[in-house]
Amino acid sequence: MVDVEKYVKLFKGNLFEIGEKAKEIKLKKFGKEVYFVNNKHINYTNICITGCTFCAYSKRFDEEGGYTLEIEDILKDIEKNGEKLKEVHIVGGLHPFLPFSYYLELVKGIKEKFPHIHIKGFTATEIDHFSKISGLTVDEVLIRLKGVGLGALPGGGAEIFSKRIKEKYYPKKIDGERYLYIHERAHKLGIPSNCTLLFGIGEKPYEIVNHLLKLRNQQEKSGGFLSFIPLPFHPQNTPFEGKLQKVSSEKILKVIALSRILLDNIPHIKPYWVMLTPELSQIALHFGGDDLDGTIGYERITHSAGAESPLSLSEKTFINLIKKAGFIPVERDGLYNKVKIYG
Repeated sequence: MVDVEKYVKLFKGNLFEIGEKAKEIKLKKFGKEVYFVNNKHINYTNICITGCTFCAYSKRFDEEGGYTLEIEDILKDIEKNGEKLKEVHIVGGLHPFLPFSYYLELVKGIKEKFPHIHIKGFTATEIDHFSKISGLTVDEVLIRLKGVGLGALPGGGAEIFSKRIKEKYYPKKIDGERYLYIHERAHKLGIPSNCTLLFGIGEKPYEIVNHLLKLRNQQEKSGGFLSFIPLPFHPQNTPFEGKLQKVSSEKILKVIALSRILLDNIPHIKPYWVMLTPELSQIALHFGGDDLDGTIGYERITHSAGAESPLSLSEKTFINLIKKAGFIPVERDGLYNKVKIYG
């Protein structure tokens, strides 16, 4: 039985103490190597029926500023630097009228035109939505998507596994049990995935610890999580602007360190530079992080909430960031196979 209070105490304690423990674990796992990927984010629509109060990105179907991308336009956009890309990351809102065939055609279109690109697409929330609109089971949805080229699921949509927080901020979104079930089914079907935590929305330290423990327990059962991504909440352009403070750098680093310590069976911890800024992500490499994600191309969701990070980063910038932090840059593909080591 895990002593939750032990980890709550560690989290509340000295930043550098928890950081040292996390860095030691990271160095044992990966040495000084730090990963990045040449990737592109595709946010195919911002129209969403969920109505999460913390979201600055989503729009109602009839609301000004709503958009849905045509598949042909997405393919043209990928083509601009398609040869270099190793991965596309596809996430969007829960559109009330797009048929399941749209998502199948999107994945199939990318895979046929760019067979070398790994497709990481659709959060557990989206998979649940596809099941509802198609009348198919979760397994049937995943099998069909895998059949046309889906390679992995991203980790979004977990938020935090707290009924108290869910009822307050995202009552219509799937709960933690459904999230873990969908990831378990993906793992059983040979589709790896990633997992996340959203923090800075009024959660208690024990809720963070419990969230991490549930992810660790799920990994013991199904074993398909590739990475964990802690996501600090950005309140700008949401109803909580001015009511919730921006998450401090100290808390971000503590969450990253705690996740490296607790999630001993999930290989990678990702300080996601879009939400942290490149500079803080650099520091996070000394607090247990080992993967800076990727070049992105153009990120919409976090920047809708006032993210101050760039819209994209070049390969050269990644290499310099990692080297200046005292580590060895490693370009990877979507499944963490090494492409090139910049010693």
